[in-house]
Amino acid sequence: MSSHPLDPLDAPELERAVACVRRERELAGPVRFVSVELRDPDKAELAAWRAGGSPPPREAALVVLDDGRTCEAVVDLGTGALVSWEHVPGVHAPITGDEFAESEVAVKADPGFRAALALRGVRDLDLVMVDTWSVGLFEEPGRRVGRALAWLRSDLTGDNGYARPIGGLLAIVDLDRMQVVRIDDHGVLPVPTEHGDYRNGPWRDDLKPIEIAQPQGSSLHLDGRALSWGPWRVRIGFNPRESLTLHELSFDDGTGPRPVAHRLSIAELAIPYADTNPTVVFKNAFDIGEYGLGPYINSLALGCDCLGEIRYLDALVHDTQGRPQTIANAICLHEEDSGILWKHFDWRSGATDVRRARRLVISSIATVGNYEYGLYWYLTLDGGIAFEAKLTGVLHTAGVAEGEAGESATLVAPGVSAGYHQHFFCARLDLDVDGERNALIEVDSLPDPAGPANPHRQSFHVRETPLASELAAQRLIDPLAGRRWRVANPARLNRMGVPVAYELVPGENVGLMADEDSEFARRARFMTRHLWATPYRRDERYPAGEYPNQHAGGDGLPRWTAADRSLEDTDIVLWYVFGSHHVPRLEDWPVMPVVTCGFQLRPVGFFDRNPALDVPPQPGHCHPL
Repeated sequence: MSSHPLDPLDAPELERAVACVRRERELAGPVRFVSVELRDPDKAELAAWRAGGSPPPREAALVVLDDGRTCEAVVDLGTGALVSWEHVPGVHAPITGDEFAESEVAVKADPGFRAALALRGVRDLDLVMVDTWSVGLFEEPGRRVGRALAWLRSDLTGDNGYARPIGGLLAIVDLDRMQVVRIDDHGVLPVPTEHGDYRNGPWRDDLKPIEIAQPQGSSLHLDGRALSWGPWRVRIGFNPRESLTLHELSFDDGTGPRPVAHRLSIAELAIPYADTNPTVVFKNAFDIGEYGLGPYINSLALGCDCLGEIRYLDALVHDTQGRPQTIANAICLHEEDSGILWKHFDWRSGATDVRRARRLVISSIATVGNYEYGLYWYLTLDGGIAFEAKLTGVLHTAGVAEGEAGESATLVAPGVSAGYHQHFFCARLDLDVDGERNALIEVDSLPDPAGPANPHRQSFHVRETPLASELAAQRLIDPLAGRRWRVANPARLNRMGVPVAYELVPGENVGLMADEDSEFARRARFMTRHLWATPYRRDERYPAGEYPNQHAGGDGLPRWTAADRSLEDTDIVLWYVFGSHHVPRLEDWPVMPVVTCGFQLRPVGFFDRNPALDVPPQPGHCHPL
């Protein structure tokens, strides 16, 4: 078995877990293994192991569809025993990649769907492309279903399939039985004729090559899943739902590694659409909770996704029969120059001192249907951590009458609309700032009132507000006040006698446009606030709960925080919600230029001085030696 308790399952472990469940439960009927992953050990178990105790039990957690019933299992990989098996009533498991492919076959074989295509002059089924979406609250909750939309490809050579939507047509598919249960036809529309090609040029010829070289190799060191780079230490994880995860981040400032975070991940990615077109009005998706990003991670060997001196890690996923599948080069590790780290020109002496900044990039890219999501974690030499989402891919389109996009959509080609929408990420940030017992503080900058102490009306002060409980910690951003949130360790003081801390600094963000009583918002209550905080609990993992697919809502963060547990002198988990607001442009068609959103985690008094003073000058023209 794996040599470290936090390493993802390897292929033999995955096969052992699946075989155990099949054997012990005598699974003979229709069965799908939705997810098989490491059950993260509890932090107390890890601490005892680090102190010299026994390693935590190595366990696999499984979600299984057993003849349509959602069941959870835990397998002890050391003994091969089934620890638990539980039917979870009233929930629907995520939709799997196999079901995407199978539902396309089922829809195209359905006589009613074929008849609707024929009304639109579509008879070559090989050119028909079908995407099956989760349905939220737009169908009765008793049956596990998807809603299927269709497009007509121009050819089979890899054209832009989303350029020719088959408007007005919708198929509802029973995913457990793979049968079409209803056809909704909102009226025949002409199929658009433009092909939307973005692959075949012509290309400009006035751009010279840029080459990135590290003749002495990379500064990072990889030992299995343990990565060290300059002052940083981190373990790289992966699971079927969140995909890329980071564990046990620490920074060595010369006194030894100091813990900063136990686990960082993007725990949910939810996309509400605004288009009221009756064929697509239902569109909203939890790309992590309803599908899982892991199986859709790209193999980065197939493109120029990373440049420089690259190290890769593979990822292990599985099909619905529990067979292991490896995604080669799923995680990219590399350094990149990121401008100036620090500089000063002393005009009196003529001395110039400058240091180049570099950052360690840990990244993966997922393709979920039409969209690409780049997940980029950055570590910097001054102690910073940042996350950046890079969004690209192809707009999700609907067929409309020519010239009639509707008020919440953009007409991007004749007869082709792209609905307004938002992408909301929720980061789960289990910070351990110099230890697990931390406190949470909101920090605002506010102008001082005019008066004798502020005669020139220019001063401002910083207001620190302790957020001592879960309900108090449900907060919104306030960029006009420079709002950020600080996680401090009151038991560890810097040389000025102030608790060491890291702060969460928001980047670009937006509010939820859907009404708080909308079908989507009822299922995604976490999106109504930008910050939540909870005391660490091993099984509190996802902001909308374990099973958001067709769920009525209220699970996850709203349910947990209703207890209003204390956040004082405890192990705090931050949940930060940030969004990308997308009103499609013509410039986003036929393929989108990258847009970004994210946040930073910065040290605030964690160090006694600039921790990047030890970065050497760059030889060559910057500092002739």
